[in-house]
Formats: sequence, C-alpha cells, structure tokens
Amino acid sequence: MPITKGAARPIMYYGEPVLHRRCADVTAFDQALSDLVDDMFTSMYAAAGVGLAANQIGVDLRVFVYDCPGDDGTRFRGHVVNPQLQAAPALAGTVTETEGCLSVPGPRAEVPRAALATVTGFDLTGAPITVTGTGYFARCLQHECDHLDGTVYVDRLTAEQREQLLREAGLRV
Repeated sequence: MPITKGAARPIMYYGEPVLHRRCADVTAFDQALSDLVDDMFTSMYAAAGVGLAANQIGVDLRVFVYDCPGDDGTRFRGHVVNPQLQAAPALAGTVTETEGCLSVPGPRAEVPRAALATVTGFDLTGAPITVTGTGYFARCLQHECDHLDGTVYVDRLTAEQREQLLREAGLRV
C-alpha cells in the first residue's frame, strides 16, 4: 500500500441515500478538494479497494480515485474530478466479468461492461484530463462513474440477483 497523507473514512453501504443519487459537481479546486482526494486514497487502501468514489465515504461530490492494475500488469493510479464517461465505440465490444464493490462487501456478480472506457474530467488544479483503459481498468473506470451517477453495480442486476447479493453482504434494503 502506498504511503498516503489522508485519513481513512468509513465506507458507506448500499442503502445509504448518498449512494443512490447523482453527486454534485465540484466547483472549487482548492485545498479542501486536495484533502478529500488524500482521504479517498487512504480510505480505498484501508478497505483494500482498487477504486473509490467520493459518495462511498459520504461526500456528495463528483470525484473518484483509482489504483487499479491493468490486464498486462501495468498499474494505473490517479483521480478524476467531474468525470464524464464517453460512449465506447461499438467495435470495442463488451466483456462480462465478475465485479464487486466496497459498498456491498463480500459477494461478487457477473456484470457486462464495455471493453474500452474513456473518461474526461479535471485534475486537482482544474486542468482537463482524459483517462482511457481497457479490460479490468475499463471496468474500474465505468464502475466509479456509475457510483457518481447514483448506480451501484448490483443495480445493474436483476431484482432477484440484487436481493440475493445484498442478503449475502448482510445488507437489508
């Protein structure tokens, strides 16, 4: 785990209202945002995750962090403020793999995702950035963007599958 300077915050679980609505846009690129990103990295590492959206620690802002391995072993680490997921070209195809989430601890389920993902947004200073990934990293980018739009991965499953996974995670909704 990399050294971080933030404080670990508790992870919000499925059913918390902040996880089920679109998060607010970031309007101030200041020290408070930098401190939030530090806390998010520390919280993600403490929970043994590869990505974390701000609402997963109870903050209603459009920010996510990631430290995710690519399929070829390359490590991708960063953050995106006010991310916008770009539609993947149809030729990129979809891949169905198992997925899990810190907000639904324990169980995993197969979820189809685009094989290629591109996210545009901003860094901590407000400079535009673009992040593109394939395979597992593409899945991570899409998963975190979903969070900021109020969608948890189990929301992409049938009602029966979702209820089963939430029971396995010990969550009552």
